[in-house]
This record gives sequence, structure tokens and C-alpha cells, in this order.
Amino acid sequence: MDFPLFHLDFMGNRMLVAIIAIIHVIINHALAVGFIPLVTFLEFRGYQIKKYNPEKGKVWDENTRKLLFFAFIITTSLGALTGVGIWFATSLANPASIGSLIRVFYFAWLSEWVVFVLEVIFIMIYYLTWKSSNKSVRNKKRHIIFGAWLSFFSFLTMAIIVGILGFMMDPGSWEERKTLLSGFVNPLYFPQLIFRAPVAMMMAGCVALLATMFFLQKENQWRPGILRHISFWILLWMPLAVVGAFTYYWYIPRSMIGNLPVAIATQQFQEWYDSLITVIIAVSAIGFAIGTLGVFAPRRLPKYLLIIPVLASFLFLGTFERVREFIRKPYVIGDYMYANGFLKEEYPLYQQTGLLKNTPYSSIKEITEENKTEAGEVIFNLTCTRCHTTHGINSVVRNFELMYGEEKPLVADAMKAYMKNMHNIRYYMPPFPGNDEELEALAFYIIQQQSRPKRMEGAQLKGVEVKELDY
Repeated sequence: MDFPLFHLDFMGNRMLVAIIAIIHVIINHALAVGFIPLVTFLEFRGYQIKKYNPEKGKVWDENTRKLLFFAFIITTSLGALTGVGIWFATSLANPASIGSLIRVFYFAWLSEWVVFVLEVIFIMIYYLTWKSSNKSVRNKKRHIIFGAWLSFFSFLTMAIIVGILGFMMDPGSWEERKTLLSGFVNPLYFPQLIFRAPVAMMMAGCVALLATMFFLQKENQWRPGILRHISFWILLWMPLAVVGAFTYYWYIPRSMIGNLPVAIATQQFQEWYDSLITVIIAVSAIGFAIGTLGVFAPRRLPKYLLIIPVLASFLFLGTFERVREFIRKPYVIGDYMYANGFLKEEYPLYQQTGLLKNTPYSSIKEITEENKTEAGEVIFNLTCTRCHTTHGINSVVRNFELMYGEEKPLVADAMKAYMKNMHNIRYYMPPFPGNDEELEALAFYIIQQQSRPKRMEGAQLKGVEVKELDY
């Protein structure tokens, strides 16, 4: 293990990453990738309308400007912060995986950062030049073209990242070729892109529909026309999102499909899988109904109930992100690196010589009766904390109590037998990477945590003691 490990024992590392990442992805899809093309389209329609009805065209243009301002504020503040936050959180939570990805996709990530900076600059220019663009027809045409280019850059940031996300699920031929192109154009790249693009467009429409209801008064005679166009945008992209979802599902490696019930409903509620699928279908139907009502009877759209398709689309994408993150387990990079940060090819070495002899961030080299608890804590930190806590979210103590009885003291022999074969029982868990002596120390530490609970501190609180390795 090449890095000291950060750990939040009350919520877990993966929860920290999940919160930041899901907020960022929702903002990126709903208010950038999908929203900018919609804004550009509405601006273009306002420009066309203004030719024969200046008053109506002015209302269209002003409402579209307000929509852009709404997206501009959120994307350049919370969106940008969570984007940077993902880098910090993933680097802390699983430094080995982010390090491997940087080595493989250095050029791709460099390109994405350049595109991202350009996107931020362009959206600022796009918004700040909006009013001046109305001074002449020539300025407005240039402004609309600029919006189209901004739409392209917004899409390009997602298109680059999707290659990396697909690689983490299925590296494809990269294991043999070890090239940037073979890793980037992986089997899941285009299916995931086909899914994400229409979902982003659909989400943008739901947000724009709700925002327009608040930006324009009910008495405004031009409001129904704007609502009708936005509703049509939702209906246009919704079937493509459904087709994209099935396409993406088809290309997911079959070995990962078995993880879907747990991924969607969590381990404790995996029997709810069929019910949750029904709820997702029902939520999609609500969005379709709202879109249809907006196209044919925009005056009847319920203002405050429009929050439902917005939340539904957020829930849909959030659930997808949870599923994507979970089903690739036991790997964090498919068939290459396990979720605990250890390379698959390193396992024979660690299982033979032990983990403690191969980490510089532990003062313990040999396990004794006197240091067994401390050694167990080190082993827990190295092997479990990317997914588990001691007593917080996804508590390892709680999980064992649910298995063996909440009122019973845990038994070391039963725990050791389970942990040695846990990857055969729960195939989303990686095999234990250490030797039998370290497995015993880990079981001892968890038992001590049951009888004498003590919050485990990560390297950010405890610090580290570096030692020389014996090779």
C-alpha cells in the first residue's frame, strides 16, 4: 500500500465521494450538458419569433436569459466546487485507483480540464454578452452560434469523462494493449454516452419547465408557447433516454448484472428490487404525462407539482450513478484493481507474505498477542475502509451482527471462515488480500469493536509512522 489512508468513520469514504459526485453529475447533466443546448434552442426560437412579433420575441428572449442566469450561477459555483471536490475526495478515499487512472488517462484528463476551463469562460461570455447581443441582428446571430459552440464544449467534457467511467467497469482490450485509445474506447463508452446524452437533455427540460413557471406570470399570454416548446423538448428526448438505458444495460458485463438488486436497493432491502423497478417506471410515466400535458394543454400545467418530474429525473440519474458505482464491484477498475485498492496481480504476494510487511505506514511487522488489536486496526484500515466503517454507515460490526445475531457476541472462528470465502458468497466483495495470521487479527479487532466500541481515526487525525520495507 503506497499511500496513508484517509478515513471518516462516521459516514465512510465512499459516502463522502458519493454525495459530492452525485451532486456534481446532476448539476453537470441538468444545467450544463442538457441545459445549454436547450437555452440555445429557445434563444434561436425567440430570434425567429421576434422577426414577425417583436413583443412576443422579447418575452422569449428575456425568459431564456433568466434560464441561463439560473444555470450560470449554479454551474459556476456549486458545480465547479463539486467538480474539484471529486478530485480531492477520490484522492483521499482511494488514492491507488485515482493514481492508476491518472497514469492511463493523463492526456484525456488534461484535455478535459482544458475544455472545462474553456466552458467556464464561454458560459461567462455567453451570459454577460446576452443583452448586448440584442442591439443588432448580426450580434444576435453571433450570440446564438456562440451558444452552439458552448453546447459542444459542455457535451465534450462529459464525452471525455464517460470514457474513463466506462473503463472502470470494463477495460476491454486495454489489458493486452495498454494504450490510451484502447482504454478510452472501451466496450461501454458509446452505450453509456448514448444513455447519458438524452437523459441530460430530458433533465434540462424538466428544470427549465419548472423555472419558466416561476419566471413568467400566469397571465402572460406568451407563457403557454414557451412551455409547449420545453415540453416538446422533454418528449423528444425521453424515448431516446429509454433506448439509451436498454442499450447501456445490454452492454454491461453479464458478471455485473447479478449485483443489480443490491446496487439499487442496498443489501438490507435487495428483496425490494422488483418494487423499485416499478417505482422507476412509474416516475418515468409521470414525466411523460407532464410533458404530454405541456405540449397539448400548457395552461393546465400544475405549477408546484412540476417539482415531481424534476426530482424524478434527479432520482433517476442518482440511482444510475449508484448502480454504476456498485455493480463493478468487487473491482474499482474492472478485472484490474479491487475496490480495496489492491491490484489483482498483487494478491499472490500479499496472501503469501502478508500486508503488514508490504506497507510503509505501519510500525507493526510481526503480529503478537500484545499488538493484535493494533495490528487488526491496521489491517482493517488497509482492506476494509474504502467501503466500511466500524460503527458508522455500512458498519462492519453491524453487518456481522445481522449475520450472526444482534444479541450474541461475535465468534472469531466463524468470522474468519466467512471472511476467507466472502467473495464466493457475496461476489461484490473482493477476496481478503492478507495471510491467515492477519485475518485472525482482523477478526479479533472487529470483536473488540463490538465489546468496546471506539471510533477509528484515519491518517488525517492519527498521522503516520513510516518504516523501511524488507524486500
